[in-house]
Amino acid sequence: MKRQAYQPILITDAARSQDDQLTSRQRRYVLMMGIRVACLIVGAVLVSVRPPLLWLWLSLCALGMVLIPWLAVLLANDRPPKERHRLGNRFQPRSRDEAPPMSLTAEERPHPVIDAEP
Repeated sequence: MKRQAYQPILITDAARSQDDQLTSRQRRYVLMMGIRVACLIVGAVLVSVRPPLLWLWLSLCALGMVLIPWLAVLLANDRPPKERHRLGNRFQPRSRDEAPPMSLTAEERPHPVIDAEP
């Protein structure tokens, strides 16, 4: 039986805290809603100025005003996936010959001294 090499967990591999994740999602949401407001203002200005191809510009602004809030809500509610091992271990039992990390094999364990005298 081979012993698995101990591999330390690096801090760079750690997941971001929930507060950091929430803050970044809130910022992204506010930014996207700001873009939506900009589309609304640009649409109002275009109606008053009446540039060539007004229908194209207004349809692009309307598309931005409809799609951006939908995407903003989806991205604001998006969380990173849960770790695989949290649920995977419950449904897949560990094989008996697989040693847990940082465990000693039978050869490496200290053997108790047994006195042969009665």
